[in-house]
Amino acid sequence: MKLRIDWNGKTYEVDRNEPLDLSIPLQRGKDNPNAFGIQWPEIEPYRSGDWIASVDLGSPVNCENIFLNPHGNGTHTECIGHISPGRLTINQHLQEFLLMARLVSLPVVEESSQNRYLSAKDLPNLEGVEALIIRSRPNKLEKKLQNYSGAYPTYIEPALCERLRQAGVRHVLVDLPSVDPEKDDGKMLAHKAFWAFEGDRREFATITEMIYVPDEIQDGDYLLNLQIAPIESDASPSKPVIYRLKGLE
Repeated sequence: MKLRIDWNGKTYEVDRNEPLDLSIPLQRGKDNPNAFGIQWPEIEPYRSGDWIASVDLGSPVNCENIFLNPHGNGTHTECIGHISPGRLTINQHLQEFLLMARLVSLPVVEESSQNRYLSAKDLPNLEGVEALIIRSRPNKLEKKLQNYSGAYPTYIEPALCERLRQAGVRHVLVDLPSVDPEKDDGKMLAHKAFWAFEGDRREFATITEMIYVPDEIQDGDYLLNLQIAPIESDASPSKPVIYRLKGLE
């Protein structure tokens, strides 16, 4: 099936049979990216007495318990509830799932081994962009299994998130463990800039972290399907999928 999309005065065709998945599959144990010293995910068969819900162990069904923390265990999407009192949840505040997205590749500015960031000066034009997907370069495959805890990972300078907010970008997706530094004394300046935390708060906006964009996917415009689990928490494991746009006359 192919879809037609009208956007910015142009018509595009999308082939839904050609998805490009930007999520990192979540697995049990240490074969995952990890951040902030958060425990590794656990995926184990449910047990009741001597019964173990595993077909491999003689059960008629598989039934697994899953223990994880979205912020430290792979691709996840978060809402303003991440830095707000009360229980503002991603399930309540993400209400749009098909978005026009722009993929951009930005170089990492390395001031030292403990200070690496993405700069606002490297952003391109963002006119009409609903969601921005950022691929940091260098784009090492190790991002899919990187343990970022205590390693001073790359972050985003607040001015970049401020520019996204000013441009009307509602959703940002990054291949970093967080838009803010691992250790910033709780300032959370990039998160706050993107969500306009000190002003007219953008509770509809989301931040997706720890994606991976393969090099063969070119920078440009795409249709984004941003999928989450319906969890009433500030963040959820997520599956952002993009589709190429084919221009029509």
